[in-house]
Amino acid sequence: MNKKNMLAQYHPNFLKYKTQIENYITHFTSSGKDFVIGKRNAIKLFELGNDVISIKSFKKPNIINKIAYRYFRKSKARRSFEFASKLMEMQIGTPQPVAFFENYDFIGLKESYYACEHLENVFEFREIVQNEAFENRDFIIRKFTQFTFEMHEKGIEFLDHSPGNTLIRKNNDGSYLFFLVDLNRMQFHETLDFKTRMKNLSKITHKKDMIAVMSNEYAKLSNGDETTIFETMWGLTADFQYRFHRKKRIKKKLKFWKK
Repeated sequence: MNKKNMLAQYHPNFLKYKTQIENYITHFTSSGKDFVIGKRNAIKLFELGNDVISIKSFKKPNIINKIAYRYFRKSKARRSFEFASKLMEMQIGTPQPVAFFENYDFIGLKESYYACEHLENVFEFREIVQNEAFENRDFIIRKFTQFTFEMHEKGIEFLDHSPGNTLIRKNNDGSYLFFLVDLNRMQFHETLDFKTRMKNLSKITHKKDMIAVMSNEYAKLSNGDETTIFETMWGLTADFQYRFHRKKRIKKKLKFWKK
C-alpha cells in the first residue's frame, strides 16, 4: 500500500499504536492470522499490546464503485468505523472500533480496511436458530429481543440484522451480552415505525416457534398486541424467505446456463 495515497482515521485510544497498525495494513496479505477468508472479504487477526484486533479487508471495488466511494459515498470501511463509534456512544454493543483505512489510485478507491477489537468467547445467534436444544435457548431469544427493542427505541435500523451478525457472550453470572458486527449498512432515525421494526426482524429466523417467542417478548416491551406483532413479523419473514430462495434459484439457473 502506498502511504501517500492512504487515508486513515484512528480511535483516540489507539493512536499510540498508529505505526504498528499501519504496518499491519501495509503487509496485510503476508502477515496476521487468517480468521475468515471469503470470496469477497478477508478478516485477519493481529496482536496489539495485550489484546488482539481483527482487520477486515473489503473486496476491491469495480470501476463504478471505485469512483462512487471516492466522490459520492463513504466506503464500507469508513461506514463500519463511524457506525461502530456511534453505537458505542449510544451504548449498543459492538466490538471496539480501532481504525479505518482507504487507499486510492488515480481513478478512485482501490482498497479499504476496518480494524476493531476481536471478541473472544462468543457465539453467533445463528447457533440458537440451528440448535433447538441450545442451553437457555428461550431465555437467550428473549434477551436478544430485548436487545433489538432497545436498538429500535434508540432509532437504530440495522439493515443487515441477520443471525450471523449478532455475537453473544455468556458472562460468569449467567447473563448475556450482545454485539453487532458487519456494520456498514445502518440507518439512524428519530423514531422507528411499527412496520420498520418488524421488517428489521424478518431476517433473523424462519422458525415459527422462535418468532412466537420474539413476538411475545416484543409485545411485553412495547405494550403492543401480541397477535398483531406475531402476524406482522411472520408475514414479513415469509416474504423475505420467498424472495431469498427465489433469488437463489435464479442464480442457480444462471450458473447452469453459463456452463
